[in-house]
Amino acid sequence: MFRAIARWFRSLGHFMSGRVDSSRRGLDTDPHAIRSKYDEVLREKTASIQQYKQAVAGLIAQQEQKMAKAKALMEEAQRLESLKAGALAKAQSTVAALQASGAAKEAIHSNDDYQQCLSAFNDFKGTLSEKEARIGELEADVSEYGKRITDHHRQLKELVADIEKIKAERADAVAEVISAKQEKELNDALSGLNTENSADDKLAELRNLRQELKAEAKVSKELSGSDAKSREAEFLEFAKKTQGQDEFDQLIGLAGQADAPAADSPAADRPAAEGKLPE
Repeated sequence: MFRAIARWFRSLGHFMSGRVDSSRRGLDTDPHAIRSKYDEVLREKTASIQQYKQAVAGLIAQQEQKMAKAKALMEEAQRLESLKAGALAKAQSTVAALQASGAAKEAIHSNDDYQQCLSAFNDFKGTLSEKEARIGELEADVSEYGKRITDHHRQLKELVADIEKIKAERADAVAEVISAKQEKELNDALSGLNTENSADDKLAELRNLRQELKAEAKVSKELSGSDAKSREAEFLEFAKKTQGQDEFDQLIGLAGQADAPAADSPAADRPAAEGKLPE
């Protein structure tokens, strides 16, 4: 018994599942539902493209920041180049003055002005080398950002083109579904497989129902005797009218008078004796 109940519940579940699947398929194939699903896909893709654009915008911002740093370092490098050249020029002037005074090379190297110029020149040179190395790194980063941004721009264009393709596909899909449903209904109607009542079927049902109701009313009338009563009423009405007419004829003196035969009738031409029967 429990197994039978379990089988019954399983059968009921399969039945309900089939009904749900059938209803879901009906909804899925509805043109409005298909358009709504395409719209949902378009919204999701548009949101993804918007996020993608924001990410690319972040890359562009980083590239611009590195470009700004590189520009500032280039300006600093130019200043250091000028300072280095100034220190070198001053050292050359100092050396020339010391040589003119007959100072030896060792004396020149130990001269304070010479030492200051040498120290400044080396500092400017070292700092300049660091700045130039940093500028090289920034320029490489800017170039790499440029390649990545170019690739992302190309991908964004492709995604935007896909959006337009999906919009066109949405219109084609809705039109094809509507056309296919109409064609299926027409073919089913022609092959006799259409299980849904069409307008013509409904009209035929209404006409048949009307004829059936009229026939039922006629049978009911005959069984109830209302038809015979109607005829009796008609006969009584006719007798009443005839009686009234005879009474009126008596009052005006027309009662008992026979209608005169017409002049051109055969009865007027025959002798009166012809109308008598032999004795």
